Amino acid sequence: MAGGVSVPHLAQAVSEAGGLGFLAAGYKTADGMYQEIKQLRGLMTRPFGVNLFMPQPEYADRGAVEIYTHQLAGEAAWYETELGDPDSGRDDGYDAKLAVLLDNPVPIVSFHFGVPSSEVLESLRRVGTFTLVTATTPEEALAVERAGADAVIAQGVEAGGHQGTHRDVPENDGSGIGLLSLIAQVRETVNLPIVAAGGIMRGSQIAAALAAGATAAQLGTAFLATPESGADAVHKQALTNPLFTRTELTRAFSGRPARGLVNRFMREHGPYAPAAYPEVHHITSPLRKKAATAGDAQGMALWAGQGHRMARELPAGQLVEVLAAELDAARTALSGKGDLR
Repeated sequence: MAGGVSVPHLAQAVSEAGGLGFLAAGYKTADGMYQEIKQLRGLMTRPFGVNLFMPQPEYADRGAVEIYTHQLAGEAAWYETELGDPDSGRDDGYDAKLAVLLDNPVPIVSFHFGVPSSEVLESLRRVGTFTLVTATTPEEALAVERAGADAVIAQGVEAGGHQGTHRDVPENDGSGIGLLSLIAQVRETVNLPIVAAGGIMRGSQIAAALAAGATAAQLGTAFLATPESGADAVHKQALTNPLFTRTELTRAFSGRPARGLVNRFMREHGPYAPAAYPEVHHITSPLRKKAATAGDAQGMALWAGQGHRMARELPAGQLVEVLAAELDAARTALSGKGDLR
């Protein structure tokens, strides 16, 4: 939910309805993150979380990045803009953001794209912060446990946006584990609470994740279409637009595998995009912004999970209540069936 989607008013609405709202610090400066935390605290007193992206190692193929930049020249001409600088930022101010979160602790911090050091996790624990780390395989979940995180987010391949793989290599392009299978495998591998993430759009799916062994569920795409979401209107409309029938994992927009609605940009450039994050993200940033300004869904990164057609245009607080009611109904139905052996 980074890139301006997870804004303070969305987090407020979710938390006040009984969920746990999150602020996305990815792509924000440390001061920008601090200002959003300050704003959210001014809006409510309920708990909330902040998500951080882990800095990425420098192993991008510079030659491949240059080739991809040349390939996108036609897009730059079409949208009448310059391509971004691939070297405009790599660590996303990670250390500065950690310093803010240690000086101004929040209830929960989650990490994506890798595992923070044991020292970082312990320092957050000392100031009273609960920590979660995303894992997409049982092996990654084991690394999360060994580092000392309080819980693991098991992200199934159905999830919209970026896959939280700990090490990004070309082989990651199309493979992945479905959520329910991943929960079961992670449960057999680690002794940590599991938060289920990936393609969840209904309370009945939350019930299935809990029945599989998860402690809680994390939803992103389900809240994209809410009025509080910071997603562009074109993005919101595309979720249920019959023109966009499916999602795929692609590197086209950022250089890292991310699931989005299949559009022209993804079809034309996805097969050639290198494993180069955040270089590709910075290169395509002006293109994505111009496409959004022009209302051109075919040039935007339309991040969405596999359940996008089930999106509901409800206020975020009402959506939390509906999901809770659906969860209760599903649990009641399951308990009413008794022993099926």
